[in-house]
Amino acid sequence: MTLIEDTPPARLPRPLDAVEIRVLGALLEKQQTTPEYYPLTLHALVAACNQKTNRDPVVELAAAEVEAALDRLREHVFVWKTGGSRAEKWEQNVERRWQLDAPGKAVMTLLLLRGEQTPGELRGRSDRLHPFATTGEVEAALEKLAAGPEPLVAELPRKPGQKETRWTHLVAGSVEGARSPAAARAARASEAAVLAAASARHDPLESRVDALEERLAAISRELSALKRKLGED
Repeated sequence: MTLIEDTPPARLPRPLDAVEIRVLGALLEKQQTTPEYYPLTLHALVAACNQKTNRDPVVELAAAEVEAALDRLREHVFVWKTGGSRAEKWEQNVERRWQLDAPGKAVMTLLLLRGEQTPGELRGRSDRLHPFATTGEVEAALEKLAAGPEPLVAELPRKPGQKETRWTHLVAGSVEGARSPAAARAARASEAAVLAAASARHDPLESRVDALEERLAAISRELSALKRKLGED
């Protein structure tokens, strides 16, 4: 008899809406920052969603909106209830569903709660979630989340004047301009090649200018020496 292996459920069976994203982000955050108060009651979760710090945008969700989002998320086993009927509490299941390690969990929490960010911003805002020693560790976590057939994040092209690229989550669906790690590396290599070519084109001109400056300085020295000989200096 042939055994058929169970296919694991999709990371994202459908795009999530803004309220669902805020609910998941709040549950993930409170689990990491205040584990003594986790899982959360509906009242506590509403307060976490409407928190005015570490949120972008700041929202004012009603309890009915949060509860409806929880019901939708529960259909896909992204969240579940715990506790008795008099003290129902909620906890997230995306950590298991999305196979998040500690660095990935911290990064996803920040992206869900604050939208697109640079690796430097993510590192600066992650103190209470996970201690990233370097920006490179953040970038490694992002690339891991972006890998595979069901990426959770993607890199955005760098805008004019920006030193760092920004990253965004993909749980609300595809994002225009978002790039896979391979595409982003190829784009950075192309940018570096263009800069190198531009620099090479300018080098001959700079060399000629340097040579002229040196020649003028030599002529000036020769004139000064001639004046001294003629007694004019």
